[in-house]
Amino acid sequence: MPAKIIPLDNGPLRVEGEFEILDPRGNRFGLGGRTGVSLCRCGHSANKPFCDGSHKTVGFQSEVQGRDLPPPKPKF
Repeated sequence: MPAKIIPLDNGPLRVEGEFEILDPRGNRFGLGGRTGVSLCRCGHSANKPFCDGSHKTVGFQSEVQGRDLPPPKPKF
């Protein structure tokens, strides 16, 4: 199953399907066989990049609605 990313209202980014997560140096996070994880959007998790539920205690607010992005600007 291809990866699906679902930004949850007032919460994390939910990632489901076949995916891998790498740090900036290219090292893989071992996901222990999981096919779904939640990634922090609020910036307060003690387990970044993964969500630990901190968004609930810090009052993180962000409602998300699907929309079309404009085409990318040309690179010169």
